[in-house]
Amino acid sequence: MTWEPQAEGLQQIIGILKESQSPDTATQVAVQMKLEEFNRYPDFNNYLIYVLTKLKSEDEPTRSLSGLILKNNIRMHGSNLQPEIVEYIKHECLQAVGDESALIRATVGILITTIASNGGLQNWPQLLPSLCDMLDNQDYNVCEGAFSALQKICEDSAEILDSAALNRPLNVMIPKFLQYFKHTNPKIRSHAIACINQFIINRSQALMVHIDTFIENLFNLSSDEDHEVRKNVCHGLVMLLEVRMDRLLPHMSQIIEYMLLRTQDSDEGVALEASEFWLSLAEQSICKDVLAPYLAQLAPVLVRGMRYSEIDIILLKGNVEEDDMVPDREEDIRPRFHKSRTHTIKSGEASQAAGGEDDDDEFDDGLDDDSSLSEWNLRKCSAAALDVLANVFREDCLPIVLPILKDTLFHQDWVIKESGVLALGAIAEGCMTGMIQHLPELIPYLISCLSDKKALVRSITCWTVGRYANWVVNQPHDQYLKPLMEELLKRILDSNKRVQEAACSAFATLEEEACTELVPYLEYILKTLVFAFSKYQHKNLLILYDAVGTLADSVGHHLNKPQYIDILMPPLIAKWNLLKDDDKDLFPLLECLSSIATALQSGFLPYCDPVYRRCISLIEQTINQEMLCKQNHTFDHPDKERMIVALDLLSGLAEGLDRHIETLVANSSIMHLLYQCMQDVLPEVRQSSFALLGDLTKACFPHVHPFMAEFFPILGQNLNPDFISVCNNATWAIGEICMKLGEETKQYIHLVLTDLFIIINRPNTPKTLLENTAITIGRLGYVCPVEVAPYLPEFVRQWCTSLRHIRDNDEKDSAFRGMCHMITVNPAGVVPDFIFFCDAIASWVTPPQDLHQMIQKILHGFKTQVGEENWRRFVDQFPPTLAERLVTMYNI
Repeated sequence: MTWEPQAEGLQQIIGILKESQSPDTATQVAVQMKLEEFNRYPDFNNYLIYVLTKLKSEDEPTRSLSGLILKNNIRMHGSNLQPEIVEYIKHECLQAVGDESALIRATVGILITTIASNGGLQNWPQLLPSLCDMLDNQDYNVCEGAFSALQKICEDSAEILDSAALNRPLNVMIPKFLQYFKHTNPKIRSHAIACINQFIINRSQALMVHIDTFIENLFNLSSDEDHEVRKNVCHGLVMLLEVRMDRLLPHMSQIIEYMLLRTQDSDEGVALEASEFWLSLAEQSICKDVLAPYLAQLAPVLVRGMRYSEIDIILLKGNVEEDDMVPDREEDIRPRFHKSRTHTIKSGEASQAAGGEDDDDEFDDGLDDDSSLSEWNLRKCSAAALDVLANVFREDCLPIVLPILKDTLFHQDWVIKESGVLALGAIAEGCMTGMIQHLPELIPYLISCLSDKKALVRSITCWTVGRYANWVVNQPHDQYLKPLMEELLKRILDSNKRVQEAACSAFATLEEEACTELVPYLEYILKTLVFAFSKYQHKNLLILYDAVGTLADSVGHHLNKPQYIDILMPPLIAKWNLLKDDDKDLFPLLECLSSIATALQSGFLPYCDPVYRRCISLIEQTINQEMLCKQNHTFDHPDKERMIVALDLLSGLAEGLDRHIETLVANSSIMHLLYQCMQDVLPEVRQSSFALLGDLTKACFPHVHPFMAEFFPILGQNLNPDFISVCNNATWAIGEICMKLGEETKQYIHLVLTDLFIIINRPNTPKTLLENTAITIGRLGYVCPVEVAPYLPEFVRQWCTSLRHIRDNDEKDSAFRGMCHMITVNPAGVVPDFIFFCDAIASWVTPPQDLHQMIQKILHGFKTQVGEENWRRFVDQFPPTLAERLVTMYNI
């Protein structure tokens, strides 16, 4: 197709492209409207490709912008474009791959890969052969442009390039790329490595055939003078370490020496890529053996890499000590993600809904310096590498690391001292046992660093003391905990915002470690946190809510004293009244109140009415907005997060207020709303709905009871372990409901039983889900033994092994009673796995007397049934400790 633009249309489009480069917001809005209007004309896209590829008289930014607008059009409306227009665009792209401008070549490459991803490579059969032919072109621009486009295609379409659908083009492409590793131009060498690197992780067969040639070629380029080439070599080696360790092993000492050199590369990009190697190596079983001889060289390099560069200090405003009066820019506040409630079984106490599995906070947690630096950088990577290597080498690395810490921690230059404090925090987890003897001298030093004159030293010290909080809490309070807490509370009120943030995070860690040990200091802590509410700018306010919520979780009902409530609640309720329903800041406040409501229990009663009503309103608004959106697609989708947070706060209220929530529930539409939330498409909404259903069942079952016929089928449909947290909470809720419903559960049991058996027998089911499933099956057996007992052989072994680790509590109690009822109904069902039952009952520390008698009766019945001789033989198979425990506990 040949196409020529109309002069007038071309002028209009160039005018718009020029205007769209204006910083003025009003102009931008007008441009957007014009572009939408132009999009109604089919040949608008022809004009755009013409400006990009043919209009050499225009400036490059304008031409490039034309290509980027076209890229967006193809992404949004590609499938609606007329085939001849798409063909024209494809033809023009291939003609322009070798444009003399690097910016235009890059734009054309982006456009090509967008068309290929959008319409499928199979619908552009000539693309790959054409680009591969262009690689042989003597014109550098054509070769570079084609390689640039191929690199983008390899990044976007790695999997399909290795598939039969396209007739396996990689079989031709990989050998071709390998030829260019020796090209005279560094940009071309760099593209060639980058293209092949895309196929390492997927273990593409076409690459595996040439793996030795590839590795040899990488080695040949290891000391290339071009930093992009060196970076891609390092990146390739890091991935090969994960995928083809066998091939690297013979050369491991040379690779380690090379990476040591590159970790100190003058180019930070290369150094960062090389530092990733240590993170990868630490995950390999050979790490300790191959790295031990080099550890003394590597450790100082990593600690040096942790220093702030001069640019970092400028970006972080490291010389601005006081900024607490400066309002935050909205773009500096990173999005927060609420973690929906998950019902877990707490060891040793009646379970509660808690914030998910025990996932160790990311190591990165205290290292987020600033939004301008929050991306991964050499400092963070070096610290993370020291952390993982300390976990590999444990105490063995201290003879190497301690002298480095001595040199850095007490250094006159604050930048070096700061890196020492960071290094001390990085080794905390791996080397704790060996560090204990040094902590009596180091902790007081760190406490003194908390008042260092440099804000960046104060903030990193907060993070490092958090890493040693566990040790501090277990020492005499007056010695370390008290001085540390006092100093951290001062830092919470620091005049530097970064220090405030680090201190709040460290204090939250201290709260989690200390728990009720903080009770004697509660008034002082609360007064400080409340004062911070009046002092903090926007961003840190959100972190402060978290510190207050964690405090409530940690001290629990000890917070329920009038003098504490009078300090804490007025400022929180004042914030609550200020915030509108659509304000994002409402979420962290709701989370915080959820923890407080659970801790205060009846102490929250004076505040519960407005809080409850607002939660109901937030859920209603979200559901209504969703309905509007379904009826009319021009409406925005609602932000479901506010509904999730509201459901979780209602759970907190139900758990804290218990039966006192009854009047609130009676006068609201909560059950109808819950019915809708339980069927939401978003798993997190369903997860929080089932947590709330379980908590309401415990607190005020008469209001839940009438909805059983509607709720049970939904619960059954959500017993899908692909959605672990949803499945977990649904399972727990079924267990709570059947304990209240009693015999009436019979009519619903068929809806859930089979799925529960599948979950308990599924390999790799997470521990929390296994425990909750076992407890729910036991509880169903308690209320409907005749219905569940026939299936004992299907689940009894797994049931016993799942519950042997949980400590005595109410849930364990009801589950074991259920098991005893089922064995009474179907004793033969447990016989093949009786040893597992014996092991499970031995896990009780002090079973209630009537349960103890039930278990004893089963044991003696079994012994009588098989006869003394067989019983002896049976017991002889037991581990000695188990046999002894049964004798002492159950007199058998």
